[in-house]
Amino acid sequence: MISHVHVGIGDFARACRFYDAILPLLGLEVRFKEPDRGWAGWQEPGRARPLFLIGKPFDGGPASPGNGPMTALLSPDRRTVDLVHEAALAAGGTSEGAPGLRPQYHPNYYGAYFRDPDGNKLCVCCHHPE
Repeated sequence: MISHVHVGIGDFARACRFYDAILPLLGLEVRFKEPDRGWAGWQEPGRARPLFLIGKPFDGGPASPGNGPMTALLSPDRRTVDLVHEAALAAGGTSEGAPGLRPQYHPNYYGAYFRDPDGNKLCVCCHHPE
């Protein structure tokens, strides 16, 4: 259903350091990095879609996160949720909610929330029982 997700960034090198620290933990690998164009993309090995993309805004204006938009990345297990949240904070992100169960969504929902260095809100979550 989803072709790609694009997250706006301001500093390409800083954003790459952040996403290089968390996306491999979720099994995503670099598909391309084009610093001269200010964008990069990651994907699951052997699959063309979906892509997770970062880049400077097309209109040339500053990147700015919205109030409400969030990208949720699927984790294979709860331990990986913990590892990604920890890696996100170590790579310059800020916590928006520590890893834990969120039974208000469903009994097995285990998630963590954080913002990247540009302020984009991300979630990493697992829907499986422990």
